[in-house]
Amino acid sequence: MDTHDLRAEGPLVGRRPANASPEPGTTPPRPPKPPKAPKTPRRRGWFGGTIGFLFKTVLVLTVAIGLTGAGAAYALYRSAAAELPDYRWLADYQAPQMSRIYADDSRLMAELAQERRVFVPIEAIPQRVQQAFISAEDQRFWTHYGVDPMGIARTVVTNLEQLGSGRRMAGASTITQQVAKNMLVGNDRTLMRKVREAILALRIEQAMPKARILEIYLNEIFLGQQAYGVAAAAQNYFNKSLDELSLAEAAFLAALPKAPNNYNPARFPEAARGRRDWVIDRMAQDNAITVADASRAKADPLEPRPQRRPDVVPVGQYFTEEVRRELVARFGADQTTMGGLVVRTSLDPILQAEAERSLRDGLLAYDRRRGGWRGPVARISASPTEWLPALQAQARPPGAMPDWRVAVALEVRDREARMAWLERPAGGAAAQPRTGTLNFAEISGWARPVRDGRVGGAPRRMQDVLAPGDVVMVEMLPATPAEGRTPARPERLTLRQMPEAEGAVVALDPNTGRVLAMVGGWSFERSWFNRATQAQRQPGSSFKPYVYLAGLEAGIPPNQLLLDAPVELMTPQGIWRPGNYGGGAPQGWVTMRSALERSLNLVTVRLAQQVGMPAVAEVAARFGVIQNMPRVLAMSLGAGETTVLRQAAGYASFVNGGRQVTPTLIDSVQDRLGRLVWRTDARECAACATENGGRPPELTETRRQVTDPVSAFQMTSMLQGVVQRGTGARAGAGLNRPVAGKTGTTDDFKDNWFVGFTPDLVVAVWVGHDDPRSLGNGETGGSNAALIFRDVMAAALGDSPPIPFRAPPGVALVRVQTSNGQSIFEAFKPGTENSARPPVDPLAGDSPATAAASADSNLGGLY
Repeated sequence: MDTHDLRAEGPLVGRRPANASPEPGTTPPRPPKPPKAPKTPRRRGWFGGTIGFLFKTVLVLTVAIGLTGAGAAYALYRSAAAELPDYRWLADYQAPQMSRIYADDSRLMAELAQERRVFVPIEAIPQRVQQAFISAEDQRFWTHYGVDPMGIARTVVTNLEQLGSGRRMAGASTITQQVAKNMLVGNDRTLMRKVREAILALRIEQAMPKARILEIYLNEIFLGQQAYGVAAAAQNYFNKSLDELSLAEAAFLAALPKAPNNYNPARFPEAARGRRDWVIDRMAQDNAITVADASRAKADPLEPRPQRRPDVVPVGQYFTEEVRRELVARFGADQTTMGGLVVRTSLDPILQAEAERSLRDGLLAYDRRRGGWRGPVARISASPTEWLPALQAQARPPGAMPDWRVAVALEVRDREARMAWLERPAGGAAAQPRTGTLNFAEISGWARPVRDGRVGGAPRRMQDVLAPGDVVMVEMLPATPAEGRTPARPERLTLRQMPEAEGAVVALDPNTGRVLAMVGGWSFERSWFNRATQAQRQPGSSFKPYVYLAGLEAGIPPNQLLLDAPVELMTPQGIWRPGNYGGGAPQGWVTMRSALERSLNLVTVRLAQQVGMPAVAEVAARFGVIQNMPRVLAMSLGAGETTVLRQAAGYASFVNGGRQVTPTLIDSVQDRLGRLVWRTDARECAACATENGGRPPELTETRRQVTDPVSAFQMTSMLQGVVQRGTGARAGAGLNRPVAGKTGTTDDFKDNWFVGFTPDLVVAVWVGHDDPRSLGNGETGGSNAALIFRDVMAAALGDSPPIPFRAPPGVALVRVQTSNGQSIFEAFKPGTENSARPPVDPLAGDSPATAAASADSNLGGLY
């Protein structure tokens, strides 16, 4: 063996030959495996490889798209859920309902609403009505969880079938989704809105029972003709309550949510009937009705009977608006118009109508006496072919009385004019032209033409007043018995115009403060401004009773002599020289009663100086007439400002024993469930809940005493003398019962007042212009406002027996006699019958020695 090779092999020590036996105790090595034969590659077909690859690719893409879609869906859900409104308030939701205002006799005065809606609880909605809407809108309403997958799938198929037909894509919203849309998310046609709607529907279903969801839906759904909810729709379409609806009528209402205007039975009767029959068939499919019921219902004609609105009191618009303002101030605008309030007021509709008539008659009488003829409301062509269409286009002047007609002068002669107007028959028939005659004798006494604001002389012929084509207001005169027998006689007309002067009337109960009537002007249609509550006007001499009451409270008796003589006072504006009305000569020394009856300004100023203006201002504040009145003597003559309503309340304290009077228009307010939420009578009656031994319960008097009862009665007695012997004589003419009151006329005859009362009624009247200007020389409260007062009082009293003024305990009534021989009872506080002091002029500071000789020549100083 080659030694080189041996070295290359390495040392032989420790090595065993390959074929040597194994050593004892060792495992023999595993023999090597024989080499494997190489595999022959199998040929794969082209089709099988491609399909596999495509399958794997599609699978991967499907999974990827699914994961991406799931991620996108989750992101969309998170985005939509993050902006969802709170839905939990729906559990306590109260649907908006109209509020109603009622008069004292329970007649409806007004309805306050943003939407005409009547809420009905689900228990009161008939089952057929509920099922009609479920069959039409959501057949699986009672089983799904807010979203109906089967309905969505069916809608998708339907939309695909109608693709390209031009029809509107159908929706798949459940009733719950519609509640979410209407109440929470709105109706934007976007994908995000649908997602939010679906999420909310699922949550709403978990938060409240199905019946509550259906109740909200049936009371909120818009069904056309300004009707929200099934109850309002039943009234609007069929003039029925829900329990009176037939199966066919209930099905028709359920046909409306899809498109109320398209299924209006008055405009599209065939479409409305077809949609109604479709709802009936759906109810039969749902086994809600039998096939026979469905056949009979489809045979019923679809005859809508529009709702007849309840009769509303035709008067008292100013009163109603004042009530609305008070409700808004107390409960807020939303609760007033959507809270379903039941408001009971103190309005007496009969007295209100008489107050409105009396004020209008008084304003018309003044306008005919002072206003003159201010010309036509418009001019059109009097051509036979042109006047009719021109008159049809002429708007009725706001504030014109219902029985006035808009007429055009077709022919004008010296002594008469032929007039034409359009008469609109009842029932909506077309207006028919009519003609009549306006005689010059009807207008010659008052229709003096006004030029440049000045009233001219009396007209001498008809052409001085009218010209052909003049559009004016006329009123038909009643026919005489002889004329009534002539079938073809022309109508006799009189010329009308709305007065420029305005006025206000308030009538209230002095014992409770309840306002029974309120008129704020000539017409609410012409002006919403309420002159009874919103106009601040000078009260003039109607303020004087508060000055004289301050004297009575200071212990001055009614027979105290006061000086009627010229007054000069220095003011920052210069020398102030007040005077009596008409500039008459001063009367010298007169009693306090006589000064009030004659409304002597000079005596009033001296009395205010004697008691002090702080005392007068305090009385005015106590009675609620003028708060924070300036302490200047001019205020004693009514130079401050107040309202008609406050004056009525102030005078009420004279007749009710000196108790404070807070005028109220609202008696009580109930919520939609009939619970009393507010009432104006705050008196407590602890015994009203018990039988009290058969005795009538005694109410606790809570009104503040603003003056002592005897002083109040003394003032009532003095004001009664104003009506019997003084400036207010016209106010009591023909009433034949005890009446007290006071006239008021401001500087330059700008404001006319009369505020008066009987034991159970106070009436305050104001007449003037909105922009303070003279009513005309000699136009006083005794000649204007007093006559309106008399008419209102006569209507209120009717044939009731006279009631005397009630004297309080402790008053001393002493019979005295006036210089004209009239005997009266004078009211004194106990022990003051002979307390009249020697006359003193508070402005001069001395007592003339000849006081007795210069005493009131008319009354003779007998008080």
